[in-house]
Amino acid sequence: MPENIYDLIIIGGGPAGLTAGLYATRGGLNCLLLEKSIPGGQILLTDVIENFPGFSKPVRGLVLVNEILEQAKRFGLNIESDEAVKISHLHKDGHRFIIETASKKRLKTLAIIVATGATWKRLGVQGEEALISKGVSYCATCDGPLFKGRDMVVVGGGDKALEEALFLANIANSVKLIHRRDRFRAIQELQDRVLDNEKIEPIYDSVVTEVCGRNSVESVKILNKKTKKADIIPCAAVFIFIGIEPNSRLLKEMVDLDEKSFVITEKNMKTSQDGIYACGDVIKKDLYQVVTAVGEAATAAFNAQKYIEELKGKAYS
Repeated sequence: MPENIYDLIIIGGGPAGLTAGLYATRGGLNCLLLEKSIPGGQILLTDVIENFPGFSKPVRGLVLVNEILEQAKRFGLNIESDEAVKISHLHKDGHRFIIETASKKRLKTLAIIVATGATWKRLGVQGEEALISKGVSYCATCDGPLFKGRDMVVVGGGDKALEEALFLANIANSVKLIHRRDRFRAIQELQDRVLDNEKIEPIYDSVVTEVCGRNSVESVKILNKKTKKADIIPCAAVFIFIGIEPNSRLLKEMVDLDEKSFVITEKNMKTSQDGIYACGDVIKKDLYQVVTAVGEAATAAFNAQKYIEELKGKAYS
């Protein structure tokens, strides 16, 4: 019986991974996508997306990812619910790889696309870890409705923080938006909407120093970095959006990472290791958006296919 070697294995089932799978299967590759939970990634935690081309009205994250998923399946993408835990070389020349999974499988492939995304950073302050799921959250659309009609705090100053503050303002009694600088870094349109919303109160130049509460969040302590004045803000929940950390541990010994552990890629989405490509929020780049992730995924799949065809001696010349 011939050995089963995939042309391409994609790790991660968010918009980037699904798009890479769509392009790879449409290109005729024998492709497998591994996703440790359910397809969707961080987009499942997003209420609405307003800037994805082709939608005249805001589209819900779940709706958008389901459209991408169904399209990928229509082209024949094979998806397995399993977690990649280790990548190693099958041959010393690096032309083949073994991916070991949490279910003890050893999958062989000619090339890999890593689209493992990123997770939200923690504040790292007292009380945060103890009160996760008890008022501390990193997903307003998931947990915000649990605190309907109550006072809430959002921490952060980028697009995501302001988007989530606007979402929470629809259900909260009040929203305090705490940012460590004297102005937000979100796009101007979001800033204007936040400043026009009577329920949202920006608190600038301040950081959260402690999340307080016995069995659930009761308040947060903040410190103004300029005046050094400390204050306590009563609240039922605190939603934290201060940036992302790449899920790149799988590649730590395989490819070059930057000082923050984001994967460094070339313009064709190739990493420092021949045969391994990366796309989406796991890579070092300027803009972390769904639209950039799917573009990078298409590029990664296109170039992975060229690499695979060269290995097989089928490259077009």
